[in-house]
Amino acid sequence: MNDTEGRAPEKPKPDDQPRGGILMGRPFGVPVYVTPSWFLVAALITWIFGSRLADVLPDLGGARYLLAFSFAVAFYGSVLIHELAHTVVGLRYKLGVRRIQLQFLGGVSEIEKEADRPWREFWLAFVGPLLSLLLGGAFWLGLRAVEPATVPGVLLAGLMVSNLVVAAFNLLPGLPLDGGRMLRAVVWALTGDPMKGTLAAVWVGRALAVAVVLGLPMLGSAQDVERSTTEAMVDGVLAAILGFIIWQGAGNSLRNARLKAVLPRLKVRELARRSIDVPADTPLGEAMRRAREAHAGAIVVVDGRGEPVAVVKESAVGAVPEHRRPWIAVTAVARDLEPGLTVPVDLDGEQLLDVLRRAPATEYLVVRPDGSVYGVLSLTDLERRLSAALQGRAAGAN
Repeated sequence: MNDTEGRAPEKPKPDDQPRGGILMGRPFGVPVYVTPSWFLVAALITWIFGSRLADVLPDLGGARYLLAFSFAVAFYGSVLIHELAHTVVGLRYKLGVRRIQLQFLGGVSEIEKEADRPWREFWLAFVGPLLSLLLGGAFWLGLRAVEPATVPGVLLAGLMVSNLVVAAFNLLPGLPLDGGRMLRAVVWALTGDPMKGTLAAVWVGRALAVAVVLGLPMLGSAQDVERSTTEAMVDGVLAAILGFIIWQGAGNSLRNARLKAVLPRLKVRELARRSIDVPADTPLGEAMRRAREAHAGAIVVVDGRGEPVAVVKESAVGAVPEHRRPWIAVTAVARDLEPGLTVPVDLDGEQLLDVLRRAPATEYLVVRPDGSVYGVLSLTDLERRLSAALQGRAAGAN
């Protein structure tokens, strides 16, 4: 999908790096990855669906497993369409979409920003289940045109049912499901407080997780009293995994909401440490002595023109024994100022986190609008401030 003929390949951005997945394409410019867990699920679907096809299409023989695998691929194609619906709306609202992942028990669209209005949140969540419902209807129409006890009939019936199940499941009103985001949007609209909407959807999501773990195996037993022990174990394991995913997703949603609430408090101007400038050949021990005298918490390495070229890493300094510091130049424990490691002093909130995400490091040089050095931002200080703010927010919510 990318036209790279005649040009050198571009270096992938940090957000485009695969995280344990295989890049399958870039619809609408958004990378789509298939994680290794998908192959496990595809094998499980092939085994279960293929085994049950023996009663419906006995003449297929071993070819029924090929049909079952085709169903698994087509089903995840439907999941991809579900996620692309979220992606299109996210792009339409300029929220940004980092990637789509097809993984264990479904897919996920990583939307970069939160919707700024409840109705946008509602539509962004609802459009996925809506597409699954439409797909289920399309497969139902196709099923009416063929014989049910045929290969096309069985495939269409399976895709119809699976898409309707995906739609119904995602409409359950608990985070991290789409229905949970819809519930969050409704409570947000009624109360004017997005955090109240999040809390309501989180607790419903946790209740759903418990209900799935306890109720799914019993539902399977009630529907088929002659199930084998293996099938019962598979149902139990899937219920436990699904319940864990929902519970964890609900907790992550709550943490993300709290993070968004405290982000405006994170200001580079307040977090930056005072720094001193030293030439590159300065011994580490001497540089630390000057920093102590100046009551500075960071050291910046400058070149012969006084321009900053590196920042001393606190973790590297701690690894050098004190008796060795007079004999080691500061450049040995400093990181060069690569692109992205210089941040403006007026940066704050989500913009700050975006900058840090694009260029991960432990220290950043902070500069004023005129380019002069203001200080050094330490990731340790940021994490400490963020943790304290989140704990205070959690105590206030409780």
